[in-house]
Amino acid sequence: MDDSLNDSFHQPDPAAIEGDRARHLGLVGATGVGVGAIVGGGILALAGVAFATTGPGAIAAFAANGLIAMLTALSFAEMSSKFPESGGTYLFSRKVLSVEAAFTVGWVVWFASIVAAVLYAIGFGSFTALLLRELATISGGGPDWLFDARLAPGIALATTLWLGLVLMVRSGGGGAWVNVAKVLVFGVLVVGGFWAIAEQDVSKTTQSLQPFFIAGWGGLIQAMGYSFIALQGFDLIAAVGGEVKQPAKTIPRAILLSLVIALLIYLPLLFVLVTVGTQDGETIAELAGSDPEAVVAVAARRFLGDTGYWLVIVAAVLSMFTALQANLFAASRIALSMSRDNTLPAVMSRVNDRTGAPWVAVLVTIILVASLVVILPDVAAAGAASSLIFLVTFAIAHVLAMLVRQRSKDNPPPFRSPAYPLVPVVGGLACLGLAIFQGIAVPAAGQIAVFWLSLGGVLFLTLFARRARLTDVSNIAANPELSRLRGSTPLVLVPIANPNNAGAMVELADTLVPWHVGRVLVQTVLVAPVDWLPSKDAKPLERLQEVQGRVVAASTQLGIRCETLTSISSKPMEEIARVAKMHRCESVLLGLSEISEDSQGTRLEHLLGELETDVVVLRAPKDWELSSSKRILVPVGGRGGHDYLLTRLLSSLSRSQKRQVKFIRVVPLAVTAADHRRAERELDRTASENSGAQCEREVIVSDDVIGTIASQAGENGLVILGVQRLGRRQKLFGNFTRKIARQTQSPIIIISRRG
Repeated sequence: MDDSLNDSFHQPDPAAIEGDRARHLGLVGATGVGVGAIVGGGILALAGVAFATTGPGAIAAFAANGLIAMLTALSFAEMSSKFPESGGTYLFSRKVLSVEAAFTVGWVVWFASIVAAVLYAIGFGSFTALLLRELATISGGGPDWLFDARLAPGIALATTLWLGLVLMVRSGGGGAWVNVAKVLVFGVLVVGGFWAIAEQDVSKTTQSLQPFFIAGWGGLIQAMGYSFIALQGFDLIAAVGGEVKQPAKTIPRAILLSLVIALLIYLPLLFVLVTVGTQDGETIAELAGSDPEAVVAVAARRFLGDTGYWLVIVAAVLSMFTALQANLFAASRIALSMSRDNTLPAVMSRVNDRTGAPWVAVLVTIILVASLVVILPDVAAAGAASSLIFLVTFAIAHVLAMLVRQRSKDNPPPFRSPAYPLVPVVGGLACLGLAIFQGIAVPAAGQIAVFWLSLGGVLFLTLFARRARLTDVSNIAANPELSRLRGSTPLVLVPIANPNNAGAMVELADTLVPWHVGRVLVQTVLVAPVDWLPSKDAKPLERLQEVQGRVVAASTQLGIRCETLTSISSKPMEEIARVAKMHRCESVLLGLSEISEDSQGTRLEHLLGELETDVVVLRAPKDWELSSSKRILVPVGGRGGHDYLLTRLLSSLSRSQKRQVKFIRVVPLAVTAADHRRAERELDRTASENSGAQCEREVIVSDDVIGTIASQAGENGLVILGVQRLGRRQKLFGNFTRKIARQTQSPIIIISRRG
């Protein structure tokens, strides 16, 4: 269903919103981020190239790019209202795609924003140096250092470092007053131009527009490819979405408003440059061909005299400054979002205690920008690579918008773009087409992008992959809707034979896989001989009915919708394994009344050897309720290879009820001080990776490992043990597990990763 723009704003999902204290940007501030990045720098740098390529048709090229940008902005607005957090395209990818795909997108977008900041830093340095030299010339000369070639990069470096220091201590980035000044300067240029148009003959105005397309439709497409990046910047608002007030309303409005402001400046300015910016007998294409970088300044001087020239220089200085500020601000927020997900080093997520500014992410970003200002050998190729990356990620954003719309029908985005699916389809194809053009026109751009992507892949696999994947598992468990957004419908199989633990099993299964995002399949096996006749032996049927009755009662009482499957077999364990394989279950939850000394080689352990899924075994007292266990104890003896399952289980258990999680490690009395410290470091790392910072951890010195764990569990503690399946003939429950089960009546969950 399509909704109008005005009717598409609703309240956001509170669970998706970061703390209100971190949100300080209103509509003006958020729009300022977009206006600061879009208005000025792009048109000053690229108008000449567009004019030289297609003549007056550059107006149409910018208008067509404006349409494509508007389509893209609608997709960004829709996803930003659904996910009102910082990160932009990276965040959208993390919600909808795998963690590996999200890292790829975030890595290249971060690079593109950094390179864009480099280009604007160099542009600011160049125009500022030019401004100083012009002022010195007017005053009759100046010191030699004004004409030193190192002045421009020096200004670029100093400004980058100064802005970085400001962003490290102050959480801001809109640059409101500078933006207002910049818009006013461009407004004067446009008004002055139309004043000049009103004073000249209509025939001259008409003649200056002929021929409109000097290179036909091919030239128009080329001009679009060269100049689309001039409208890039609205996406930076999404990148800082976690700092925007009332994000479901403000972010879409700010994205669209910043783009509208840019087009209201760009299109009239281009028309003015074409119609009154040239001398008699001269075309705008000829003027741009002779000096494309200075075409705006030269044309402004033609219709406003020296005042127009100075206005362009001032506009350029202001535009480059605000664009540099906006890109530094957004790039640091992308890095912050990635570091929180451990797809970049976690240290980059540190923030200023007073202002909340991510000072480490800002510091790393400005170091990279400053380094590239100094060492980048080919600024033009790097800029083209930045444009290529943005276009590709814009195309990806359209695809993500379609996936989000399809997969979140029960909880749709508060803002929904009109004319769906026309908007994402047309916008995505247009962005992809322009990206292909950019890759063909500047082959070095593709090479730089591939190099950076390859470097990121190596770093991810060697440094970030494990912790990033654990964090991703935790995020999915804490927010099960992510499974649906990623197109997954996880299934947990719950074989139940004992009616006394039916309620606990159903509740735990729903905790692992909530019914509204996945499936809980309760299996009851009627165990009977091959020649069983119900009319002669009703006991198996009576027991089956008792179990099913308890399952239905428990699921109804808990408000859980679970599916049931009943089968008849003389070999129940083989039947469970068959069903698990046939339904491709993600995990199997088994119930066990006791783990006894003589249970080695039992049918249950044989079943576990056959299963190729994650297995969770619950040993709990009769009629135990999951909600009664507010403490979770996780004994650690080393790396058991089940970190992903443990992380998923802990996050699931803490999703609906706050629980106290404690990791312990028991070391012998004879332990040395060095070994004790090493055990503390290992336990701290394990606890942080599997449960984050909000958990206790303790190394206990004792020779009675079993007794220590039993006493730590207490009466209401839930103990989680991890075991490995080494083979089909190997027992699952070793002596350690059996002894703990014998010495404590606390409920025990035994987890084993897929075999």
